[in-house]
Amino acid sequence: MQVFTPNELAKHASNKYLAVLVAAQYARAMNEFPRLGGTGREKKLTTRSLEELASGNIAFRIVPRRRPE
Repeated sequence: MQVFTPNELAKHASNKYLAVLVAAQYARAMNEFPRLGGTGREKKLTTRSLEELASGNIAFRIVPRRRPE
């Protein structure tokens, strides 16, 4: 099992909390795609998303919330 440290993830995001939110959102997005037939030995989506974030392959931007008028 691979361990991701908060500092390792924070290198590609502004802080560790944002890194976890980005990885979780990416895992949700991957869950919407159909899975191709596999061997059953695939990694979990959260692990795959953390690997992608740690390697710097996820591009994201922060969109400010709109305040209700």
